[in-house]
Amino acid sequence: MLAFTFPGQGSQRPGMGRPWQGHESWELVDEASEVAGRDVGALLCDADADELKDTRNAQLATFVSSLMVLDAAERLGIEPSFCAGHSLGEYTALTATGALGFDDGVRLVCARAAAMHDAGLERPGTMAAVHGLDDEHVDVACRRADSDVWVANYNAPGQVVIAGSPEGVEAASVHAKDLGAKRVMTLPVSGAFHTPFMTAARDRLRAALAEAQPRDTDIPVVSNVDATAHDRGDEWASLLSAQLSSPVRWKQSLLTLSDAGVIDFAELGPGGVLTGMAKRTVKDARTISVATPEDLDKLLEWVTAGSPTGGAQLDGEHLFATERIVVSPAAGIFTLLGNLSEGSPIEVGTIIGHVAEQEVRSPFAGLLQSYIAVDTERVTARQPIAWLRTS
Repeated sequence: MLAFTFPGQGSQRPGMGRPWQGHESWELVDEASEVAGRDVGALLCDADADELKDTRNAQLATFVSSLMVLDAAERLGIEPSFCAGHSLGEYTALTATGALGFDDGVRLVCARAAAMHDAGLERPGTMAAVHGLDDEHVDVACRRADSDVWVANYNAPGQVVIAGSPEGVEAASVHAKDLGAKRVMTLPVSGAFHTPFMTAARDRLRAALAEAQPRDTDIPVVSNVDATAHDRGDEWASLLSAQLSSPVRWKQSLLTLSDAGVIDFAELGPGGVLTGMAKRTVKDARTISVATPEDLDKLLEWVTAGSPTGGAQLDGEHLFATERIVVSPAAGIFTLLGNLSEGSPIEVGTIIGHVAEQEVRSPFAGLLQSYIAVDTERVTARQPIAWLRTS
């Protein structure tokens, strides 16, 4: 079975949205900008590393970027059996399954990011990654520090994140090294996330969660808080509230998915951190990270090489990993471009025709095999326009 996983804050990269400009899934960026009242496209394409470190920017950019990748994967006909997300990624997972509407997801992420940013200013803190030490000994290191420091993320075997006051994290880091940690690295974050330092953010988030009213879903989402799969909407308000000041049990969540029969893990969104964690945690896991339109071909081939009749469901021509269909973005009269013919090379974003006044851009790279729609034919939205074969 297949699980979609979604990254959290810290996976963002400058320019991560540029490869998606011109792709049909870019429409989500415009919708998110309208809901958030911000230029999300500028965050994805133009913001530098310092601007993206701001919690309010990092969370919104990562959330929208991941959903854009998800939208592109869904257009290929690929569906998961489970979803899960790391910290912020849990909101992406809930939006992916329909527990949250897209607009509600954007508003919640904005509210969460603002609350966490302010909580970080109110109680300054930091985080550090401890490598090469088991969970129990990391917890002992925090206790021996005798200060405000706690385990914040159980990421993978031998990879745990601690958080708290700067002096608490420093003291716990020393004890962790004494207990055998191979390395302790301070993380570039603006607060002690997933600790009691975020209590003020929890109080603010509850009001936004009450308005969102998460719904029941067919696809379960494994929660960070209890590493259990949930499909009832009425359980998520308390889980998301608790998540802010509770450790992310990501390793345990991966093991829950493994116990449920999941062997395939597709990380959708920027970075590739979760892919490495799955490899370290689940024996014989098959993993892939999808961050750009060029990765979509790899995703299709990866799914086809696995078990397409299991949790990953493919429809029709999508079973052929070398062929692609470009569909109409709207209803109207189709007009083709006279400079394209059979065998013409097509890049991602190439205009292959128009429907009414809208451009028909290819979300794939390849060679034009043939047009399906006839010039001046009236087409409907999502109607096949042309065949492409990967070069």
